[in-house]
Formats: sequence, C-alpha cells, structure tokens
Amino acid sequence: MNVEFARNFLLWCAVINYGVLLVWFLFFMFAHDWMQRLHGRWFRISADQFDAIHYAAMAIYKIGILLFNLVPLAVLYIIS
Repeated sequence: MNVEFARNFLLWCAVINYGVLLVWFLFFMFAHDWMQRLHGRWFRISADQFDAIHYAAMAIYKIGILLFNLVPLAVLYIIS
C-alpha cells in the first residue's frame, strides 16, 4: 500500500462518515418524533434522555471520525 492510496482511502472514509453523521442529524432534526416513538417501543426513556443520548452519541461519532480518519489523513499529508 502506498501513501497515495492510504490518503485517498482515509479521505473517502471521512467523507462517507460525515455523510452518515449528516443523515443522522437530519433524521434527528426532522423526524425526531418518529425516531422517539420507534425507540420508545424498545426502551422507556424520556424525551430529554433521548435527546441527550443522541447528542452524546453524535459527539462521540464525530470525535471518532476526527481521531481515526482526519488525524491520520493530516499526518499523511504532512509527511509527504
């Protein structure tokens, strides 16, 4: 595997992961009630708990994208 392949791979991974995060955010904003009813069938959580869980999960997912995609990508651009 060469550096160019690794850079392209990490770049596309970041793009796809941010796309997933954007879709998740859009569902959370525009289909909030539907998502809460769907998850409410399985778990007994309040609306505030539901919002806090999704907000925290989105933050953790974003940190994961930064740590596992963007930082290695930046390192590869710096070393080459």
